[in-house]
Amino acid sequence: MSSHLARIRLLDETAKLISTIFSPLLTPSYGLFLALSISPKVLDPTGVRIKLLVIILGITCVLPMATIAVLHNFKLIKDKRMLKREERLIPYIAGTIYYGIAVWYMVYTHEPKWLIMYAAGGTLACLISTLVNIKWKISAHMAGMGGVLALLWQLNAMELEVISPVWMTFFILVTIGLCGVLGTARLLLKRHDILQILAGFLNGVLCVSLMMRLFG
Repeated sequence: MSSHLARIRLLDETAKLISTIFSPLLTPSYGLFLALSISPKVLDPTGVRIKLLVIILGITCVLPMATIAVLHNFKLIKDKRMLKREERLIPYIAGTIYYGIAVWYMVYTHEPKWLIMYAAGGTLACLISTLVNIKWKISAHMAGMGGVLALLWQLNAMELEVISPVWMTFFILVTIGLCGVLGTARLLLKRHDILQILAGFLNGVLCVSLMMRLFG
């Protein structure tokens, strides 16, 4: 009995770790890191790429974390994990604004259109998550990972990758696998049901794909 409980606890802790590693506050930066590593952007000076990555990480991760901390401090949300749908509204609105600022910054620094549209797709996905959240929980975790998958897929479709097709296929397959692992983790933690997982995933995939394909 104790060994069974230990396995359950280990599974639960593993699911929490996976959820933390692939937090929607981090996945935009993961996508950007990949874009800067496997696209023509790899030819930019290292310092320029690092500066862009750090600033976008600050806008899409540090600022939202600070906002959540402030809201929690003022008792506007009871739990920083925002387990209740109602607690997610203000952070989601703030997140959408921060994503918009990230898009503006990329325009300001004259990033390529396809990269700007990756950020714009993330902004659109965040906006949709905010609107849907008014009535129904949708997985922001899966939207983030879906966006990364869409980025890789579109880079391949637009022939913008500077790595071999074998490595590109490898990255895409690994990302698909990680989407499945993350979705399973969210289900095990009972944060979402299967429909909310799929809806979040499709939200990220479609928003990023459409923005990159139509405007990139």
